[in-house]
Amino acid sequence: MRQATIERKTREVDVKVELNIDGKGVSRIETDSKFLDHILTTLAKHSLFDLTVKASGDLMHHLTEDVALTLGEALVKALGDKRGIKRFGWAYAPMDDCLARSAVDLGGRPYSSLDFKFSRQQIEGLETEDVKHFFTSLAHASKSNMHLALLYGENDHHKIEALTKALALALKEAVAIDPRIVGEIPSAKGEL
Repeated sequence: MRQATIERKTREVDVKVELNIDGKGVSRIETDSKFLDHILTTLAKHSLFDLTVKASGDLMHHLTEDVALTLGEALVKALGDKRGIKRFGWAYAPMDDCLARSAVDLGGRPYSSLDFKFSRQQIEGLETEDVKHFFTSLAHASKSNMHLALLYGENDHHKIEALTKALALALKEAVAIDPRIVGEIPSAKGEL
């Protein structure tokens, strides 16, 4: 099984992430933010990752960032040398009035392109700028090339759910084993 446990303890946060990318979408999430819990639960459910997160912190910005960093590190560790994975994944996800698109490359080159805006400064106690920072931190810590775009939508809560679901579906595709390349590194260079 491709799984990892990563802990991150600093003066600001205490985070533990357990990740199984060959799971069924089961999650146990405990952070100091109900909306961050909701984002992580949604990500696990639609990626089919089994995910346990236990995290606390001094400030919500630090907590959100460090949960994303720890999750990204766990994804890298769980993928190992990435032999046989599809590497690329993309998806569209609707959520009521919103439609989001995600494209991911797990090729080891960290980059994030985030094309969405929020009309509110805060949703359910979580700053919307921290949501954006969550996705950026996850992309960089997982050494992923991640493009997320909101094609349209009005409700900020729905925007975040659509973006999270699109990312989850793209990750589910990217980590999947391709039976045609079993044992091979999915790169013309021969390594990722």
